[in-house]
Amino acid sequence: MIEGFVALYIFMLAAFTGYEVISKVPVILHTPLMSGSNFVHGIVLVGTMVALGHAATPLEQLIGFVAVILAAGNAVGGYVVTERMLEMFKTSKGDK
Repeated sequence: MIEGFVALYIFMLAAFTGYEVISKVPVILHTPLMSGSNFVHGIVLVGTMVALGHAATPLEQLIGFVAVILAAGNAVGGYVVTERMLEMFKTSKGDK
């Protein structure tokens, strides 16, 4: 019982800390920070695939499958945004 409260406390503390850190970042830095953290999305995707591989019941398999789909979408979205951001810094052929 106590372990559950400790885990909930750690989760709440991590959520609060993450919110405070992200809210202090200037708007202009959000996209570069997201592109720099794409590797985290890949790690989350691998973790969800490992968890899905250990699923025992159909409910666990369903939850794991949804987690894999969401993690993959998150990783792909991060790379799409990074690509769009990098396109903004390229010069056009007419601008010399």
